[in-house]
Amino acid sequence: GKRHSFPPSCLGTEMALSLPCPGCDAFFLSAGTLGCASVVVGSPVVPLGSPVTASCTIRSELCRGLERGNVRITWMLDNEPMAGSQRRGAGGTEVSNLTLPQFNRTQAKLWCWLEWNGTKQRVGVAEIRAGYPPAKPFNLSCVLNLSDYGLTCQWERGADSHLPTSVTLKCAGDSQAHPSCCHRSRAPVVTGCTPQGDHSHCTVPRRLLQLYRQMEIWVSATNALGTTESEHLYIDPMDVAKLDPPALQSIQSIPFQTDCIALAWEMAQSSAHMELQCELRYRAAEDPAWALVPNIDGQAGTLQHCGFLFGTQYRFQMRCRRSSARGYWSEWSPGRNYTTHEKAPSGKLDAWWSTRSAGAGGRLEVQLRWKAPQRQEANGRVLGYRVTLGPRRRGRDPPTICNTTHTQCNFSVPVGTRRVYLSAYNTAGESAATEVILLERKGQPLARLWAVPRNKRSLWVHWEAPRALVAAYILEWQRVSSEPGYCSACWQMERDGAATASLIQDGIEPFQRYNISLYPIYMDAIGVPVHTAAYSKQKAPSYAPKLHLKSISKTDAELCWDPVPVEMQNGFITSYTIFWANSTAEVSSAAVNPSLGSFVIQELKPSTLYKVHIMASTAAGGTNGTSLTLVTMVLDEIEIQFLFLTLGLIFVLLILLLICFQKNGRVKKQFWPSVPDPANSSLGKWVPVDLQQVRPEGLLPCPEPGWDGNRGRREHPSCAAQRRGAEPAGTFPAAPQPYLQQEGRGWGWGAAGPPRGPAGSGETVQYGRVVGEGPVPPRLCPSPRPYQNLWFRWAAPRGCPGERDRPEEPPASFPLLQGLRIGGAEEPHDSRAC
Repeated sequence: GKRHSFPPSCLGTEMALSLPCPGCDAFFLSAGTLGCASVVVGSPVVPLGSPVTASCTIRSELCRGLERGNVRITWMLDNEPMAGSQRRGAGGTEVSNLTLPQFNRTQAKLWCWLEWNGTKQRVGVAEIRAGYPPAKPFNLSCVLNLSDYGLTCQWERGADSHLPTSVTLKCAGDSQAHPSCCHRSRAPVVTGCTPQGDHSHCTVPRRLLQLYRQMEIWVSATNALGTTESEHLYIDPMDVAKLDPPALQSIQSIPFQTDCIALAWEMAQSSAHMELQCELRYRAAEDPAWALVPNIDGQAGTLQHCGFLFGTQYRFQMRCRRSSARGYWSEWSPGRNYTTHEKAPSGKLDAWWSTRSAGAGGRLEVQLRWKAPQRQEANGRVLGYRVTLGPRRRGRDPPTICNTTHTQCNFSVPVGTRRVYLSAYNTAGESAATEVILLERKGQPLARLWAVPRNKRSLWVHWEAPRALVAAYILEWQRVSSEPGYCSACWQMERDGAATASLIQDGIEPFQRYNISLYPIYMDAIGVPVHTAAYSKQKAPSYAPKLHLKSISKTDAELCWDPVPVEMQNGFITSYTIFWANSTAEVSSAAVNPSLGSFVIQELKPSTLYKVHIMASTAAGGTNGTSLTLVTMVLDEIEIQFLFLTLGLIFVLLILLLICFQKNGRVKKQFWPSVPDPANSSLGKWVPVDLQQVRPEGLLPCPEPGWDGNRGRREHPSCAAQRRGAEPAGTFPAAPQPYLQQEGRGWGWGAAGPPRGPAGSGETVQYGRVVGEGPVPPRLCPSPRPYQNLWFRWAAPRGCPGERDRPEEPPASFPLLQGLRIGGAEEPHDSRAC
């Protein structure tokens, strides 16, 4: 890019420093030189947040050529422009002043820029730093190492000052006693040591220390804004010496004092010439904390101490310090183990029993349980237990009925045995026998029993004391489980008969249910037990039961579920809550007693899909189960049964009707009478015999008679006479026999055989009415008359009851009717009175 520079007249021999910048040549003119520009700040190091003042001066007489143009001075703090004020100074100088009211940067560069004849260049710079005075060091402590007698001191720094800070450990002492030691009065303070890097500790060498004399020691921190010192320590370096630990030599029991031991040790070589104060600590493996023996003379080298348990392993450690000062203790010596000698067990054993009759053998089955003796009574490791029928006396050992290493024994004794004796033994001997009286369980029970948690692994059991005098209490507890089990050690005896509470700590686990029983022991009997259940801690059940659909109807659904196993309940189930929702997100719920295993959801909508789930709750929370989808029915069960019953009845009726129609002709004729079709009958083509004979010569054939709508069938008289004369008597066939009824104007009925009824039933079927021309006897009507043909409009004859309208004329297209008419006009056959 283009490079800019000041004119040569502006470059003096004393302005030898120039700094290039991107795109230009910048000349750095330091303050105090005879150059043409200088930058001055009030203070290069200021407290953080305080104001900063600066000025930039341009000397025109030292920069030839600047007189011919206007000069403009600007400022930049790092890369941020700043506004300053410009004025003309004495001697033709241009001066720009800048004031920053609050400097909030820990470090920055302030640049002075010069604009001349369209060019802009940096002509000066000042670096400014800001921070805080140094923080006060604290927690100063020193330790004298006897290996090289160097004094190592350490401390803690305060807050960061954001400025370069120097830290020095200083000391002062008596200059007359030790010329090489530093001191504060009449002589300059001698620096003890300077920490390396950012460390907060250093070691003062032996040559700068005064042993067995008091010295003043402190830490000094200094930066551009000030100096701070820690609290001063006034110590003798030997008082803070950390000694090497002693070494334990031997530990042994004192035979005549059976609970005492004798212990010997040896001091370290570096502290052998000192007066020391020591401590001894010990503990058994079962002890939660160490037992301490203080104020031991370190120079003695031996110690006797009592109060140890018999047959118990202990671990011993020892440490020392200077007895004339409250300095540092040495480290604990390496541990040493020792086991005290044993003694025969002491004290009585807590025993509990149950009895039952053995049947016809006259024996009594006994289950005896007992608690192992406490450490202070076991006096060593118990090897076994013995149960006898009598106490042990000198020179006579009672019969042993049980010898075991366990804490329970099952045996049988003769009926009537009231006492057995229990004892424990180890390598040192056998304990005194504990008398166990086999009392019956028929005493008065307690009025009330309840339990509350103490913590998640213990329970407080409370009860109301009975009115009778109680010698002791037996407390039993069993973990409730789906699988049968029995804990023989889950019991304890409360020997205080006036007690109303006891703490259970053995075998108690959170989220598990325990059944607790309490037996009062009276002088002559054992009370009937009372029971309760408790949790040491509860939470929500591990899972909820799975729902099953038992039955469903149009508006109801019965659900059932299996109870949650007691191990997974994690507390007392307070309720089951059933939730159900349909597709429109209408959610309903109902709480169910935890003792129930089923529930009926009512008032459901027919033919609707529902999602159902169950939540099991305890006092500590609830758990949701999986969802069950069900659809209600369209019809209820009773409605479905009624519908099927109705359809079945209808089907049966149809079958019965079909059978009746197939088997019973009368029923069939009542609903569907059989009427032959004359047009398709062979009778429709039948011609009487007389019409089939040869006509006499000279006679012309007569036309067929016509039909008169007013008078019925009509025929020309000559043709009628011709027909009558040509019909000899007896020329008609014997069958069918015509029946004719004529009255008045010649109306009548006609029927011919042999047409039969349907399916060859043999019944005569009437199929038409005919009219005749001849005289008819009064009150005659055709016979037989099975039914009346409804094909023709008819009227009953005047002399026959039930006969009304008659047809006016028979159709001319029926030759049979014509034949009947001819025969019936001359010889009515088989007519009878109505």
